[in-house]
Parts: sequence; structure tokens; C-alpha cells
Amino acid sequence: MELRLGVERHTFTILGQCPRSGALGIGIATYSLGVGGYCPAISPTAGVLSSQAFADPRLRPIGMSELELGADAEAALKAMQEADTYIEFRQIGIVDARSNVAVYTGPSTRSWAGHEIGTGWVAMGNVLVGPQVIDAVARAFESSEDFALEERLLRAIEAGRDAGGQPEGQRSAALIVYHDESYPWMDLRVDAHDEPVAELRRVYNVYSPMASYYYDL
Repeated sequence: MELRLGVERHTFTILGQCPRSGALGIGIATYSLGVGGYCPAISPTAGVLSSQAFADPRLRPIGMSELELGADAEAALKAMQEADTYIEFRQIGIVDARSNVAVYTGPSTRSWAGHEIGTGWVAMGNVLVGPQVIDAVARAFESSEDFALEERLLRAIEAGRDAGGQPEGQRSAALIVYHDESYPWMDLRVDAHDEPVAELRRVYNVYSPMASYYYDL
């Protein structure tokens, strides 16, 4: 796999599983465009992952294939690492369907970069204003456990934005949640916007009351 130096994603992300419903999801925001179609991969029966920093989308199916074959998060991460010549430039987070987590922030990922983990969740980011961004993401997710997963994920990336986010700001964001069907409960994306997290909240507030209508076929 070739490392394309012009395709760095300055990104902060929360991946999580709901301990009550088993739903899996991701909230993600970045300075780059169209992040919802580039970094995440989710299978409702296997797990959720994100490959970011100097992102290579070819890594995603490698990890997801391992998860779908029954591997845990650590094994899926190892498979992605072994497939990548430039793994030290990447950042990868995984939550499998059994709430196991794995995360890697490569030593060549641009500063500030780092991650936090908890039971059934991973918070991570790169090219951030400082560690306070990921700390805010993690604390917002942990402190909202009484809410639905999609609300928790959205609150988490709002907290990351409010803690400073990235030096250049954000331009795209996404909120994707799967329940037990092969199609998403919610897949909301803002691909190009001056305030994508705020716009994602607006879209979420419009869509959320109608979610069951679109989901229950």
C-alpha cells in the first residue's frame, strides 16, 4: 500500500457500543471532506472500526473481514497492521460486537495524536489542539450513558469540538449507528460545511423523530 502524503485526515472520533441494546456506532469529525464515506466501517453483527490519520481505506475491509469471521478487536487490528507497510502513520480504533476494544496511534501520526479507551468504546484523534480534545470526547460519552447511543456519540464529538478540535477547524462530520439489521438505524453525514458538527446536530434533530419510520420496513 502506498502512503499518500496529501491525504492526511485531521480527525477526532468516538466508536461505541450500547450496553443495553448492543447497537454499534461512530461519531466522527474532521478538517477533510466527506469523512463518513472514508474512515468508518460497521457491521451490526461484527463491530465498528475507523482507519484514519494518513488514511488508507483499503485497510477497512481487512479488519472488518476478520471481525465477521469471529476474530476479536485485537486480532482484527493485528491483521490491519500486518497488511500495512506504513502502519506507523495510521490511527485505527475498533470495537467488536462483544464490546472488546483495540486502538493504535502510530508514532509517526502528527501531533497532537492519542486515544482513550473504556468498556465498549474508543476515543481517538490526530492533529488536535491537545489531549483535552480526546479527554472531552471520552468524558462526554461516559457521562451520557442513560441516553441512546446516537445521542451519546453526537454529544461526544460536540464536546471535542468545544474543547478546541483541530487547529484549522472541521469541515465534515458523520453519525452512523447500526442496530440488528443489515442497514443502519441512522446514517447522517455532513460532507462540506463551515460548522459540520453543528449542522450534524441540526440534521439529527430533524431526522431523529422519524428514525423508526425509515427503519421499520
